Amino acid sequence: MKTMKKSYLIALTILLTGVLTFSCKSDDDGGGGGGASSGTITAKVDGTTVTTIELTTAAQISGGALMITGNDGGSSTNKAFSLSITSLDGTGTYPIGGGANVFNVASYVETNVSDPMNAQIWQAPYDDTQVGEINISELSDSHVKGTFSFHAKNADGNIKNITEGSFNVGLN
Repeated sequence: MKTMKKSYLIALTILLTGVLTFSCKSDDDGGGGGGASSGTITAKVDGTTVTTIELTTAAQISGGALMITGNDGGSSTNKAFSLSITSLDGTGTYPIGGGANVFNVASYVETNVSDPMNAQIWQAPYDDTQVGEINISELSDSHVKGTFSFHAKNADGNIKNITEGSFNVGLN
């Protein structure tokens, strides 16, 4: 019985060490860079491709946090992405959600240009589970490139699946 208890404690310690080690950043390479053109963010939103325009797309690092934003410049419905990593530590994979100590967030917004006060916002995370990730594959003083995917929920409880996302943006 004593040996079984000791084995259980060792297994639990290994599991907790793994969770704490990987909660903020799960690898160092950040995967492939994706296919976004220079100065844009692109992703499939429930299967339909949305690509931002260079004029409205930007990235900034401030206080160790990375923020990437952009919109498609739509004339009737404007579609936008926002990705935020709170503790940037170089290239790697950053989870969106997954616990109380993970503060990385992402959102997708659709704004009717005729009624901008009635925008629909889908946010991630929306509970304590991991709902996506942001992968930084290239990072320099002037540029950031990578991929992302996430599931986001709006105030009505509707979920959007954001897949095959990538960004290739100059840093301001």
